[in-house]
Amino acid sequence: MDKNFDVIVIGGGPAGYVCAIRSAQLGFKTACIESRGTLGGTCLNVGCIPSKSLLNLSENYHKVQNEFNNLGIESSNVKLNLSKMMSNKNKSVLTLTKGVEYLFKKNKITYLKGKGSILSKNSVSVLDESKNKTNYKTKNVVISTGSIPSSLPGIKIDENNIVSSTGALSFNKVPKELIIIGGGYIGLEMGSVWKRLGSKVTVIEFLDHIIPGMDKDISNEFLKILIKQGINFKLNSKVTNVKVVKDKAIIDFTNNKSSKRERIECDKVLVAVGRKSNIGEDIVKLGIKLEKGKIKVNKKFETSIKGIYAVGDCIQLGPMLAHKAEDEGIAVAEIIAGQAGHVNYEVIPAVIYTSPEVAAVGKTEQELQKESIKYKIGKFPFLANSRAKVNNETEGFVKIIADDKTDKVLGVHIIGSHAGTMIAEMALAMEFGASSEDIARTCHAHPTHTEAVKEAALAVDKRPIHF
Repeated sequence: MDKNFDVIVIGGGPAGYVCAIRSAQLGFKTACIESRGTLGGTCLNVGCIPSKSLLNLSENYHKVQNEFNNLGIESSNVKLNLSKMMSNKNKSVLTLTKGVEYLFKKNKITYLKGKGSILSKNSVSVLDESKNKTNYKTKNVVISTGSIPSSLPGIKIDENNIVSSTGALSFNKVPKELIIIGGGYIGLEMGSVWKRLGSKVTVIEFLDHIIPGMDKDISNEFLKILIKQGINFKLNSKVTNVKVVKDKAIIDFTNNKSSKRERIECDKVLVAVGRKSNIGEDIVKLGIKLEKGKIKVNKKFETSIKGIYAVGDCIQLGPMLAHKAEDEGIAVAEIIAGQAGHVNYEVIPAVIYTSPEVAAVGKTEQELQKESIKYKIGKFPFLANSRAKVNNETEGFVKIIADDKTDKVLGVHIIGSHAGTMIAEMALAMEFGASSEDIARTCHAHPTHTEAVKEAALAVDKRPIHF
């Protein structure tokens, strides 16, 4: 094998494999190093994809059990076969990871299996499963090593009783009682899965609200819906200790306001307090500058060492989201090629794939208040949307925030079925600098959920038609 490359990408997740494909498309001789044994990173293997499989399947199971009879679809003797459900999830993951391998072959990318380490700005080594080390030369290095689950001080994740999101995707039986530490995206998605499948779920959150960073209107509405679904919440509470006794987990926590102490015993604990950048020792030894535990890069995604770039969860720019990482992977490849690669961090959508879904793009009301920007709001409930009504999907609303003077859309927040798909229209509108009037005057098909977007845009100017 020729050991000289134009670009070597370390990490085969969404940032890395996309960067490798785009680099190859641009004519670079490209290699991608991945230690997992399969491509796709956390997202495809133990994150976005398997969790969405379980969210979809558990929602179907819940509907058959609790909703279909009332809709004229009679069903009886419905049983959960968890091992089959897990097999279906694993099959989906395998299909997609093999699909990325096919794309590597199609684009003539060299796939190097093993642990990659940067020796210098033009030299990288790969340690394979047999502990054989091979050195490679390259003109450019792109670091895309992703992120790993965080924990709390004194809490050791064993992936048995105390699990990360990885362990929560692979329980071999439904826990009778599941405690989730953290009320963010991951915790609420996995909590929804296991609640539908039969667990008693309790979420312990340090703050006095869930989904930190999301608009407060959305957070408050979402909390009401999840409580109605049967998920328990202990907000404004600090976990002080987690221990395992006779195959049971015991969690001690204290209310931040009242100092009241509580203890809960359960089968499984999911620690979902966020993720941290996966920074290797080689990066530290090389002297690549870090910022708050993440790799510091400039606008061209270049680190403090010329010729070494970084993208995805391991850098200080933007949220830890797979689609943001993909855009950065494309941008850095184009920058290396002398083109104008760019990522607009003001317009990165975020989605929580529960039922109903939560989606957002742009600024929250709270952020605009901090920045002293005057704004106006339009809201429209799905209760007044005809398609949502006939589909029995009336929970939630669309909220559009526009600049008070210019009417430019500054942020959009949706809670409801299909919110994750609907947010794409608003991301596109914001990318092109649309006003709320632009959206209001755009013809939307009837009957669709997206008519709620048009109505919310009309509501910015206090002229909704159907509410």
